[in-house]
Amino acid sequence: MSQPSTSLPPEGHDGGDGAAWVCAGVQPKALRHLLGSYPTGVAIVTTRTPQGRNVGLTINSFASLSLEPPLVLWSLVNHSPSLEAFRDCTHFAINILAHGHEELARRFANPAVPDKFAGVALREAPEGIATIDGAITTLVCAHDHSRTVGDHLLLIGQVVRTASQPSKPLVFHAGKFTSVHEGETP
Repeated sequence: MSQPSTSLPPEGHDGGDGAAWVCAGVQPKALRHLLGSYPTGVAIVTTRTPQGRNVGLTINSFASLSLEPPLVLWSLVNHSPSLEAFRDCTHFAINILAHGHEELARRFANPAVPDKFAGVALREAPEGIATIDGAITTLVCAHDHSRTVGDHLLLIGQVVRTASQPSKPLVFHAGKFTSVHEGETP
């Protein structure tokens, strides 16, 4: 019985499936476009500075890291105006958005909005972090670890408190907000 080949086809060869291989050296803009084919959830991460100022931004880099202990991660570009607040915080909250929260996601993604929290329904967690009322799930996290990786700061948090309610999630795919569409049942 012969073993399947584990070598990659040469650059430009489609490998029999129609997709052409491209060697490393992908430009950042092209890589961002390629990664847009992967649907992600949308969340707003929030914290509070020692001076009491709420800080928040929209992310889609959120992921589960470990169940025991309960760890999650997300990343923030190194030139973000919010970098210092999140790098130095003791706690942050991941607020997973529901379908219908598109404007809220845009608001927190826009660095030109002077007070992203103005007029937004909030709940304060016992840790003193403002959370988004109406989020599908909120994970309040103790800031466990952060590390610069490439052009981003990777932040790891240990989940210390949760809140959730049933709803369809907001999804980001191919540069647009969308929702999960339930498949037909046989």
